[in-house]
Amino acid sequence: MKIIDIMTTIRHRKGIKVTDVAEDHLSQEKNVKPDGKVRSVYTGGKLWKRLSLTVGGTVAISFGLLTSVYVATLHENDLWFSNIKEVEREISFRTECGLYYSYYKEMLQATSIQQGLHGLIYDNKTESLRTINILERMNVYQELFLSILYRILPIQNYLEPVYFYIYTLFGLQALYVIALYVTSWLLSGTWLSGLLAAFWYITNRIDTTRVEFTIPLRENWALPFFAVQIAAITYLFRSHLRPLHEKLTLLAVFISTFLFSLTWQFNQFMMLMQALVLFILDCLDMLPTTKVTWLYIIQLTGILLVCGLQFFNSMILGSLLISFNVSVLLARTVQKNMKMGCLLNRLGKLSFHVFLVLCLTLLVNNFIKKILNLESDEHIFKFLKAKFGFGTTTRDFDANLYLCEEAFGLLPFNTFARLSDTLLLYAYLFVLLLMAVAAAVVAFQNLSGSANVQSTDKMEICTILLKPGAAYNLMHTILFGCLALSTMRMKYLWTSHMCVFASFGLCSTEVWGFVLKSVHLYTPQRLWVIRYLVPIITLLYLSYKFCPGMMDELSELREFYDPDTVELMNWIKSNTPKKAVIAGSMQLLAGVKLCTGRILTNHPHYEDKSLRERTKQVYQVYAKRSPEDVYSILKSFGTNYVILEDSICYERRHSRGCRLRDLLDIANGHIMDGLGENEPDLKASLYPRFCEEIKKNLSSYSMYFTRVFQNKTFHVYKLAKHK
Repeated sequence: MKIIDIMTTIRHRKGIKVTDVAEDHLSQEKNVKPDGKVRSVYTGGKLWKRLSLTVGGTVAISFGLLTSVYVATLHENDLWFSNIKEVEREISFRTECGLYYSYYKEMLQATSIQQGLHGLIYDNKTESLRTINILERMNVYQELFLSILYRILPIQNYLEPVYFYIYTLFGLQALYVIALYVTSWLLSGTWLSGLLAAFWYITNRIDTTRVEFTIPLRENWALPFFAVQIAAITYLFRSHLRPLHEKLTLLAVFISTFLFSLTWQFNQFMMLMQALVLFILDCLDMLPTTKVTWLYIIQLTGILLVCGLQFFNSMILGSLLISFNVSVLLARTVQKNMKMGCLLNRLGKLSFHVFLVLCLTLLVNNFIKKILNLESDEHIFKFLKAKFGFGTTTRDFDANLYLCEEAFGLLPFNTFARLSDTLLLYAYLFVLLLMAVAAAVVAFQNLSGSANVQSTDKMEICTILLKPGAAYNLMHTILFGCLALSTMRMKYLWTSHMCVFASFGLCSTEVWGFVLKSVHLYTPQRLWVIRYLVPIITLLYLSYKFCPGMMDELSELREFYDPDTVELMNWIKSNTPKKAVIAGSMQLLAGVKLCTGRILTNHPHYEDKSLRERTKQVYQVYAKRSPEDVYSILKSFGTNYVILEDSICYERRHSRGCRLRDLLDIANGHIMDGLGENEPDLKASLYPRFCEEIKKNLSSYSMYFTRVFQNKTFHVYKLAKHK
């Protein structure tokens, strides 16, 4: 049957759904050979399908394993990890990475699993003068699971604990790449698309992952499961799934959603974005409502189960995700006939539905937070309010701390230059433009009422192009793209999906069919040639341009070198009591806990209001405060030693107004150092900067603080026992 005959047949079907049209066309397209003849389903079709699955699956697993070995080799070559001392290995886990790894180390050092678990639930080392539940406060179930697994497996004589840990993370990279590969394959119908997605992921490694130098970071645990979830959702939105296949897919979505939520504290915000994707597409009638409902329920069930495992973590209970999903499900029961009527009627119903959901979300969220007195995530909303200019310039220390960090700024322009160099950006924008046009046409068609409006050929082509799985991935990439553009740290959620979306478009019969029909050049032969020729040429180009550089990168050897920090950690371990309380910057203290096991005043896991207030107080050592004030503040947290860092006291990394000492001055109402403007109501401090003045050994300081250690980077002072 010719394509034009198919289109004519579809055009005369009144009231047919988008998903059915797309699937019917797909099933017929699969039986068309390049010469225009119909292929018999019973003569070699099944054999070809099995062969394709075998080859494609083998390539997926191979590329996943190669990626895992690649990043593991880069990590080894960059640090000479196998040859450096244990303290150097631990210092290489910078900032919060060291904090998370310390709990894995504690579990292994405990005399039994029960004792280790008790130590996590009743922890009195992470925050001085407090006993906190680490499993409730932080997402460290993965460290707990790995430590138990290491204990029970007969590998202690063959594999060091640190290698078991990092190899697990590098192994998850294999799962990540396979999930991206499969998603692209599902969307395009050919494993060549998955191969291109995997190749783009590797060649754009700087912008798609940072696992080789931030191994224990929560996102490196979570994103592989998020990719698996997206693959499962893409498969779920296929029409005519068998009941058993649908149930197994829903189970896969639930398991991956649960694991994603369990391993990252920002899970609720990512899944809220995903819920918005589902909500928008459901309102525009681009997804099956029943399956969307199941996904809302799975999100709620997964996040509540994690909430239970985290001892009813307040940040999860007060999340917008729970409020939004509950509100959507409630609004549906109130407004049942939303998808019926003419265009104006449906737009009115849709506007009311959106308004109702937003109002319910805010009411439910505020109700939960007031009842439970929740304030864990208020710093995030302060940051968002300041970032997007809602209100006047903020003096809030926490908000400014985020605003001044490059990771929370806009996506740098040089990112696009790197993505263009691999052709990824060009391919992505090409596919995005076509799919966005198709989505606009289909949305208009759906809202107009497909049962009452005669569709044009172009509308039917757009309907075929935008299958439910493609529609989901289109809206997913748009929303997460906006997130990445506004906040650089979130780019890894977008760039990896860019690889999937761009490769799907370059290998899609629907995309190229749409292009060829638009310029009146369509023939099945041309479609077949372009569909395979373009991705193959792209792969050859990437191999020619980037493989030699990757080989050079793998042969480049470096070595970890941070003698000042190593000296500091060794001194603390040898010269301070085991129960000593140490104050300092939250980034450094994470390493102190891991390397020495000493008690901390504060740490980099910032999702707790009381900890944020404590951190601000400890940081007064870099403000313009009197020695009496600083001493009183530190003693209130039980501090025995305080570590001052020259890199913070004399910071030059940030410009004026964003240095840590400037943020403290602004929060304290003091004029900032250096040339430049100050807000008119800021006043000069009565005292000099503490971290500078204490080094002069004046009697007013030495009566409270005694210097016990110093090198080129760090100065350690012991606090007097009494004033």
